[in-house]
Amino acid sequence: MVAADGHRFALLARIPDRAERALLWLPALGVAARHYLPLADALARRGVAVFVHEWRGNGSSSLRAGRGCDWGYRELLQCDLPASDAAISAALPAAARVLGGHSLGGQLACCRLALDPRSARSLWLVASGAPYWRAFPPPLRWALPLAYRFLPWLADMRGALPGRRIGFGGNEARGLIRDWARSALSGRYAAEGLDQDLEARLAGIEVPVRATVLREDWLAPESSLRFLLSKLPRSPVQVAGLDADLLRARADHFAWMREPEAVAAFLAGS
Repeated sequence: MVAADGHRFALLARIPDRAERALLWLPALGVAARHYLPLADALARRGVAVFVHEWRGNGSSSLRAGRGCDWGYRELLQCDLPASDAAISAALPAAARVLGGHSLGGQLACCRLALDPRSARSLWLVASGAPYWRAFPPPLRWALPLAYRFLPWLADMRGALPGRRIGFGGNEARGLIRDWARSALSGRYAAEGLDQDLEARLAGIEVPVRATVLREDWLAPESSLRFLLSKLPRSPVQVAGLDADLLRARADHFAWMREPEAVAAFLAGS
């Protein structure tokens, strides 16, 4: 794949015979696309074609964040995602389009749909929610504003966020971390260099939403999901709470990726 600004990346795909739906799946912060292949396989067995996007800076991406290589939400939303959308349209023009994601991927799926309502007929969210500090329960709520100010400062100082070293995300572009921290502190989505009003456009989304909450997930508790969903007042929403018994794995932010059957069954409606 080649984005509008020349960024190159691979779009991983699992395409079953006679697929009636085609999902573009957006990863969490710092997670390479290949880690979602178990989910893609589980959904493909249920008749859903899955295309797993690769965020710039991760996995197959031709770019790596650094002092001389920076980007933010604008590049992801306006350069990279349209390239993946175009590839899916060419491969499966008749399939009903679905957009979904994990964690930050779910947030940016909402933003992508806000910018281009024609990009999907439904929205799937897993372990996702807005990072807005007031949407988290105490005592975590009181610590988050400090973290949301520290991480952009660290990224600016180092030229990129050393996420692998500190245990949060990957090595992330400082512009991306600024955009993320801005939404986390204000509760509003915006992107540096993007002149569209994302909040107003989010309010106009009218597609059915399926979302999962994982019972042990402190990174995306139900309160943060509900805050994100409140930005989509016209969309009918179905939320499923999944615990360790259903998942056959810990019900935390990442363990479900290795045992995705329960998640896939809910998303596909099977």
